[in-house]
Amino acid sequence: MLNRKNRPIFISFIVVVFGIFIYFPPGISFFNLMELKTVDLRFISRGTVKPKNNIALVTVDEKSIDFEGRWPWDRKKMAKLITKISDGGAKVLGFDIGFFDPDAKIAVKTAEIIKRRMEYSKRKDPDLIDYVDNIIKEADSDTILSESIRKSKTKVVSGYFFHFGEDNSGHLSKEQKLIQKKNVIGSKIWNVRYDSEKARTFSFITSPFPEANIPSVSKATQYSGFFNMFVDQDGAVRKLPSIIENEKSLYAPLSLMILKAYKDQNIQVMITENYGVEEVRLGADLIPTDEFGRIMINYRGPSKTFEHISATDILRDRIKPGSLKDKILLIGVTAVGVYDLRITPFENNFPGLEIHANVVDSVLSKDYMYRPEWAAWFDIAAMVFGCIVLGIILAFSGSTAGAFAAIVMLTGHIVFCQYIFSSTGMILNIVYPVFTMILTYVSIVGYKYFIEEGQKRFIKGAFATYLAPSVVKQLLDQPEKLELGGQQREITAFFSDVEGFTKISEKLTATELVDLLNEFLTDMTDIILHHKGTVDKFEGDAIIAFFGAPNDLENQADTAVRASIDMQMKLVEKRAVWKKEGRDELKMRIGLCTGLAVVGNMGSASRMDYTMMGDTVNTAARLEGVNKIYGIYSLIGETTRERLADDIVVREIDKVLVVGKTESITIYEIIGYKKNLSKDVMDGLRVFKEAIEKYREGDFSSADDLFNKVLAFLPDDGPSKTFMKRCADYKENPPDDWEGIYSMQTK
Repeated sequence: MLNRKNRPIFISFIVVVFGIFIYFPPGISFFNLMELKTVDLRFISRGTVKPKNNIALVTVDEKSIDFEGRWPWDRKKMAKLITKISDGGAKVLGFDIGFFDPDAKIAVKTAEIIKRRMEYSKRKDPDLIDYVDNIIKEADSDTILSESIRKSKTKVVSGYFFHFGEDNSGHLSKEQKLIQKKNVIGSKIWNVRYDSEKARTFSFITSPFPEANIPSVSKATQYSGFFNMFVDQDGAVRKLPSIIENEKSLYAPLSLMILKAYKDQNIQVMITENYGVEEVRLGADLIPTDEFGRIMINYRGPSKTFEHISATDILRDRIKPGSLKDKILLIGVTAVGVYDLRITPFENNFPGLEIHANVVDSVLSKDYMYRPEWAAWFDIAAMVFGCIVLGIILAFSGSTAGAFAAIVMLTGHIVFCQYIFSSTGMILNIVYPVFTMILTYVSIVGYKYFIEEGQKRFIKGAFATYLAPSVVKQLLDQPEKLELGGQQREITAFFSDVEGFTKISEKLTATELVDLLNEFLTDMTDIILHHKGTVDKFEGDAIIAFFGAPNDLENQADTAVRASIDMQMKLVEKRAVWKKEGRDELKMRIGLCTGLAVVGNMGSASRMDYTMMGDTVNTAARLEGVNKIYGIYSLIGETTRERLADDIVVREIDKVLVVGKTESITIYEIIGYKKNLSKDVMDGLRVFKEAIEKYREGDFSSADDLFNKVLAFLPDDGPSKTFMKRCADYKENPPDDWEGIYSMQTK
């Protein structure tokens, strides 16, 4: 059975196993959500980080709409914007805007009808036909936009999106689907490596078909990228896919294609059988992703952390000359009610356009948020260490100290994870280690309260009146000592009985008898408890007790003897009081024996009695009765005597063979503390010792004379009177085979 001290550690071990079990994917949805929220809090705690690269956003904001008209704008205006940006010297321009449908071209169609009619007219006007051609050319906004992209000195990356969910491409012909796929070829990842054939079957984020820009726009630039975003279970955007699969081909997002255009480096993907997306690289630079190729977005801060340039200011030349030079620009809509709002760690209304900017800046800076490969091992180690240490602390301390330790450990783990996050970008799990540590604390404290506290209340109620408070405290600390059953240990058994109590009780009324008995037992019990003894039971006027169990006493034999001396001294005081009151004077006989005994709760599971059993107990009971033979009141065995300190005086009385024993024992009378004994007493004891030696030698005449001398010092000495009678008998009837051992005939 587990030791009580080990139970909290065992509970913590069970919690660790449970925590590890629920930690592994898919985990618990609620905890996963809470972990995502801790990531958000870590961003907020870290604060805003200034972007490290020359990145800005060209925004179609409220100001732009006020000056340029409602959105969407005419594509000639967009063409003009591209030209202005190109002339401004920007390096790359990425579109978080799509041109998915051809312009209606009403003016072009009308001019083409007029031109055809003019060509078939008998009166042709070449100048008018040229004029109409010019109108057609100027009215074809799709062509104008495409030409502006093609002629731009700034590299343009067009944006598009993939469809997900149910395949709704049934209305498209096979040829139309091929055109759509061809129009997104600018974002296809050509350098994809697989470590095995099985790796080719890995399930990526897969789309049935793309929604591409119109062919003229798609063909105008060699760069394009999808701007799809995916939200976590709480609706927030924390990761951006670096690849999407369509018909066994992989495609890159707008942000990576902007980087590809800017650095003029290829995107490379390595896919393994066991993990999935092992590597995503831009040139030689490794971009950390998860197994599905998702990049954790290292948000720099709230919206407008990156420079926002109003599109109308560029169109109307209201920007500072050279302010666009060498910049990476992303263009999109941010006007309220029009733009794509996203939830991020910093804000609930965050422009999707700026999310791409965050990815671009972190990749260029090589400043990533990511889960290292060893993160899972760290998380598990944190759970194991935190729970086991907390279990050890709670095993050897109270709930308050445990709560303090738990707070320190929880705070330490959170602070460490925050430090690692802010300084290196690594994300270590907070929720599962914190949960397991809290569960460990609650489980152990709950166990202690409901199980151990109930046990303690039982112990207090059952033993408070029988044991000293210090002993009760030891039992509270080690309640396993009170489990049903016993253990063998060394104790000093104590038996006492009042001399002639039957005759005394016959003279008293029931009330007087109870009052006298309660007064006597209270005083005697208080002394036993004061010396940290255990009261076994009361049998009328008799007291049965023991020293050395269930508590540990350094020298329980010496302690038991001191308690006996104090009890006899207390009775001397009580007899003086009782004499003045005209009440009967009680005298008590005591028997002590030290040795091994079985001590523990004996009885049934529903009713137990904490008691002692064994030869040591029986001997103590016999010694209490032996007092009557010698006319004394406190007898101990040799095993008790040899453990006494020098300040306690005892005298050897006899060697006796008690009833039920086959070997004799040497018995000693407790005289008292040396400091309290008079010279006459000490002289009498010295003579008594000489007398006993003569008695053992069989010199009964010399022994008789010496015992008689003892009475000169100790006139009422019972042992001397007893031995004088024996000497007289032995002188008349010398014993055969004399060994100096007296055989008891009765108990």
